[in-house]
Amino acid sequence: MRVIVGITGGIAAYKAPLLVRLLRKAGHEVKCVATQHTLQFVTPLTLETVSDNKVYADLFDSNNDHTTEHISLKDWGDLMVVAPATANIIGKMASGIGDDALSTLLLSFMRKPIFLAPAMNTQMWESPAVQRNIEYLRSVGIHVLEPGSGELACGTSGAGRMPEPEEIMQALASASPEPNLSGQKVLVTAGPTYERIDSVRFIGNYSSGKMGFALALALAEHGAQVELVTGPTSLKISHPNIHRTDIESAREMYAAATNVFPTCSAAILSAAVADYRPDHTADHKLKKQGAEGMTLTLVQNPDILATLGTMKSAQQTLIGFALETDNELDNAHRKLEKKNLDYIVLNSLRDAGAGFGVDTNRVTILGRDGSSHATPLLTKAQVAEEIVHCCLTPKA
Repeated sequence: MRVIVGITGGIAAYKAPLLVRLLRKAGHEVKCVATQHTLQFVTPLTLETVSDNKVYADLFDSNNDHTTEHISLKDWGDLMVVAPATANIIGKMASGIGDDALSTLLLSFMRKPIFLAPAMNTQMWESPAVQRNIEYLRSVGIHVLEPGSGELACGTSGAGRMPEPEEIMQALASASPEPNLSGQKVLVTAGPTYERIDSVRFIGNYSSGKMGFALALALAEHGAQVELVTGPTSLKISHPNIHRTDIESAREMYAAATNVFPTCSAAILSAAVADYRPDHTADHKLKKQGAEGMTLTLVQNPDILATLGTMKSAQQTLIGFALETDNELDNAHRKLEKKNLDYIVLNSLRDAGAGFGVDTNRVTILGRDGSSHATPLLTKAQVAEEIVHCCLTPKA
């Protein structure tokens, strides 16, 4: 595994070289990223010697291997641990601040596992601001280790000691393995469908496509070849592993999905597909019908998820979404069984900050094996990671 060790400017920084040595001894590749204050406690030569790699400490250093070193390191690393993590770096992470090499890298690394080993004075650790930041970071999936208690550098005694390197190693060992989807092809559907009434009007919904696009990117970053079939959306996506097909109607999405699914190892159908369409589409703009109004006759669209459920082989994994407003769990379990799914991701419009058009989501992932995994309110990128880990990572 490729591990990035972030080091901040606290007295506990002297323990960082030991952590790096333990990681190397365990067979991991290691690169160190340090703040400028860190270098008052431990030298670049020490960190380079124990890691056998250059130290990244200056965002604009002309000696960096890449002009955007924080992006290349994000692509290189599988996991990141910050030890020690001062109140300063914790506050920057919680506030989305990237003003140096380490904080900028952390912002770009949020899709991958991050562990924080806090170290600070007891009064600082217990301050409302730090505790608020810790609570927020945990809520978005950051692993925050509990600091130890004992004698501190300031001469007082209490909570705030950085966990020992051996304890950090144990925490890292318990992390979920990163899924390697190289060699797999995955179908993802995203966005709404538009069902035309006439040349200017349509029946649609509020889906933005953000959840599906987040899934496509997460899968691609784990090595999968992604077939993204998307309804109308303004979203852009760029990754060499993603092939995008744009459609408009449910029938067009049905044709694209059923065509590509037999070549895929898995499919995640997150699109909000219209259940019905007008039975007739006018090729011109319909005029007002007068006081009596207009009557539209709707016919049912083909059920993409159910169709793929009948096509699915034992070697394929099929994941659906359920957006429910009433009897959420019962309805989701029925859909899971009726449509022959392996997993279903339950959204609820009752949850604040979840649903259409927003950047966050809270879901419950239900498995055919009876498993259930509920997430807190996370960004859709983080929810995508949860889905990939739960549904496409081989079980031990």
